[in-house]
Amino acid sequence: MVDTEVAIIGGGLAGSTAAAMLGRAGVRTALVDPHPIYPPDLRCEKLDGLQASILRKTGLADEVLPAATFDGGVRDGSVWIARLGRLIDKRPGDQHGILYDDLVNTMRATIPPAVDFVAAKAVSLSTCDDRQHVALSNGDTISARLIVLANGLSVALRDQLGIERIVTSPCHSITVAFDLAPRDAAAFDFSALTYYPERPADRMAYLTLFPIRETMRANLMVYRTMDDPWLRDMRRDPEHCLFQLMPNLRRLTGEIKVVGPIKIRPADLYVTEGHRQPGIVLVGDAFSTSCPAVGAGTGKVFTDVERLCNVHIPAWLSSPAMGADKIAQFYDDPVKRACDEASATKAYRLRSMSIDEGFSWHAQRWLRFVVRAAIGTARQFGAVPAARPSL
Repeated sequence: MVDTEVAIIGGGLAGSTAAAMLGRAGVRTALVDPHPIYPPDLRCEKLDGLQASILRKTGLADEVLPAATFDGGVRDGSVWIARLGRLIDKRPGDQHGILYDDLVNTMRATIPPAVDFVAAKAVSLSTCDDRQHVALSNGDTISARLIVLANGLSVALRDQLGIERIVTSPCHSITVAFDLAPRDAAAFDFSALTYYPERPADRMAYLTLFPIRETMRANLMVYRTMDDPWLRDMRRDPEHCLFQLMPNLRRLTGEIKVVGPIKIRPADLYVTEGHRQPGIVLVGDAFSTSCPAVGAGTGKVFTDVERLCNVHIPAWLSSPAMGADKIAQFYDDPVKRACDEASATKAYRLRSMSIDEGFSWHAQRWLRFVVRAAIGTARQFGAVPAARPSL
């Protein structure tokens, strides 16, 4: 029997960040995950300026961000914004490129030795107002005052407690990730590039190119179904598919070649019901998902964990019991609620802005294009501050 104050189930980004924060705060904590080293996984591959600022609230940014590649320090330090083959802005770079498994393993390295890491799976839970128990695949049991469920998309443990997942938008978006290199040059002319779709019928949100170490990483965000033949064609002949989707992209990139494997990951949007229970709190994707296309997922994770570990858990542990009334304080936290609501609103708006037909959406797309071009022109003359425009 492992006795602790907080048992964290799931050692991805949310769970590892929580373990680092609680361990550094002197809270007796156990982290449960079957992987001593987090394996490759297609999820977040960069942090923007806003996400980095939330990370700083956790107290871990100074150790995590140096492991990423800051696009503001590459070449001219700008991110090119383009559409229809036309460069419309060069905004100051604020992105930190890092593969998800590298991000998680870097975060795990910040966890103090006092935190118990248990390399096993949690197979069952029992919860109440007082002590919680976690049965593990290795035969051990953890007793804790609080369980933090941070196991992402897994549903088995949630089902045991009657916590229901409600899918609100199946396959809301798909991320297509790969490495890209110029065919006839040593490097691209830009340090990073965001290219917006040329036609709504292409069912595309944008293509973003950003550096990770010496590699130019590409994340293509599309709105399709997993049985769409386009995905098969993309695997078979990616260069042709990219230029077919974005005919004018060649003006900025020149001839290109896709290097290495193409990874594809769909994202469902879902929310949770029946989660206001004693002794257990859900964070990150275990509670609700966000659309990768709007880039809100990592900020949402950091917001959840920061509020939970900086505000709520210290207050909960200072008094007896762990009833549902305590747990509800986290779900009702105004900062968390605002983050969740903004994430959902942006997910549906970006999808409509990208692919919906009708005069209104066409007008909004052109307005966005004109506004961005105006910002880019003003930036050239120093008339606007160095700020990142929102999606």
